[in-house]
Amino acid sequence: MMNFTEGEFIYINKPYRMSSFGALAYVRTRVSRKIGVRRVKIGHAGTLDPLATGVLILCTGKKTKEIERLQLDTKEYTATLQLGATTPSYDMEHEVNATYATEHITSDLIQRVLAGFVGEIQQVPPSYSAVKIGGDRAYKLKRKGETVELKAKTVRIDEIELTAFDPQTMQMSIRVVCGKGTYIRALARDIGRALESGAYLTALCRTQVGDVRIEDCITLDDFPQWLDQQEIEKENKEN
Repeated sequence: MMNFTEGEFIYINKPYRMSSFGALAYVRTRVSRKIGVRRVKIGHAGTLDPLATGVLILCTGKKTKEIERLQLDTKEYTATLQLGATTPSYDMEHEVNATYATEHITSDLIQRVLAGFVGEIQQVPPSYSAVKIGGDRAYKLKRKGETVELKAKTVRIDEIELTAFDPQTMQMSIRVVCGKGTYIRALARDIGRALESGAYLTALCRTQVGDVRIEDCITLDDFPQWLDQQEIEKENKEN
């Protein structure tokens, strides 16, 4: 029997073009209504960009105390990169702002470049990110037209594998296993630069967080039915 106040983990496959907070709010509204409280306590263990899909771990009630621990878990992503161009956000949120030569790029060159990203690396977060600068989110400052300068930080890449490369379209796909705080958009940017070209993400999916795989996750479309099927302890007061 589930008790969302005592605490439960809910594994969601976040849909494309929805914020992590939007997915959380969708779940919170339905859980709160189901257990008869105004607003159940709930948080998520690691933000996904709106244009990314995949594993989003939600923690309810007393399990929110586990969020910091869960954020330290190793994560796995699959990503598709468009080579030869960049956008301001290094994904498809913005239009292409620069193009670069790609004639020199081969599968062998990509393999050599990717090998250089394994281990602890210095990575500057994207300026369109949720990193705080003096209390403000970097992406909000950028959208106001302000200049944003972020410092490099140490992140860890455990594995990076080239899973596909099309020399006609100059698209490549990778699988990445990494530690906390790694921005795959920034990785795409840096791979483009290392290839003496440019790159941005056209697709990103978080396929695993710790032991939680995407196959373990519920889609938001299926969530109401899943919730109806659970044995749940009803609440008699607000929490």
